[in-house]
Formats: sequence, structure tokens, C-alpha cells
Amino acid sequence: MSNCSGPSTVCASQSERSEIIFPADTNALGNLFGGRLMQFMDLVGAMCASRHARSFVVTASMDHLDFVAPVRVGDLLILKSSINRAFRTSMEIGVKAMVEDVREQKLRHVSSAYLTFVAVDAAGRTIEVPQIIPETAHQIRRYEDAGRRREMRSPEVLRKKQIRTILAPEWHL
Repeated sequence: MSNCSGPSTVCASQSERSEIIFPADTNALGNLFGGRLMQFMDLVGAMCASRHARSFVVTASMDHLDFVAPVRVGDLLILKSSINRAFRTSMEIGVKAMVEDVREQKLRHVSSAYLTFVAVDAAGRTIEVPQIIPETAHQIRRYEDAGRRREMRSPEVLRKKQIRTILAPEWHL
């Protein structure tokens, strides 16, 4: 089954999410838990992927997650996502997290990652996604880089599948 109705621009699916960081989101030092930041990044990435695919999406992987700087209680966290490339049923989404200093009107980069989402129908079967049209030099670079990252991931994905076939059944997920 296909959900494709022709190529789409990168800008058409870009998404943004903002969060104020509260004490329940932080560790004993008042810094945002890494897992909570990953959750926020997954959510904004899923928004972008779902908009692009015009369907349900599931997270397949999160790569190159970098924690650049801490996020503290009271910080205003801004997360932005943009599709880098669409493949047949999957999409690579880039997510960048920044903290906004509202008094100084400055942004500080705190994290970024690449997430892969797969488009699925209501029954959970994969469906095809529209291709993207990169329009700017920056979008073209991100498009090409996503292809290189996919090529680098392929042997690792195959290796993990082979390992799963030799694991005892109770270890299969």
C-alpha cells in the first residue's frame, strides 16, 4: 500500500515544540534527565515524520545523539525537527534542541540527533512515503549526508539481525 501523492518540500513538515523544565524532569543536580530529553526529541521528530508521511509513524532508531550542554530547571527548551531524507518506507529526521534565554533573547545549543521513523498503516504494516525535494544548499547537504549515514548503518543493522537469530528465544524482542 502506498501513501504517496508526490514529492514534498522539507519546509512542509518541519515541526517545533517548547517545554519549560520542571524539577520532576531533572536529577539531583537540577539537570534535565537525558532520557526525558530523548523523549522530547522523539516526540518532535515523530511530529515531523507523521506530517511528511501523512500517516502513523514508529521510531526505528536514534543515532548520533549528542548531549552538548546541560538543561536546567526553569530553562525554556526549544526543539526543532526537519526531514533530511525519505527512503521507501522510512525517513531520517534531524532534531536540534536549544535552550532559550528569554532575558537575553539568545539560543544555546544543548543537543541534537538523527532519528529514523517508519510509516505504518492502522494495522502496523509499512507503507511508502513521499520523497522530499531539498530546495536550499543546506537541505541538499543534509539530504546527501542522510544517504551516507544510511549506507554506514546497513552493515550494522544486518549484524544485529544475525545476532538475534542465534540468541535464545527468551532474549528475542
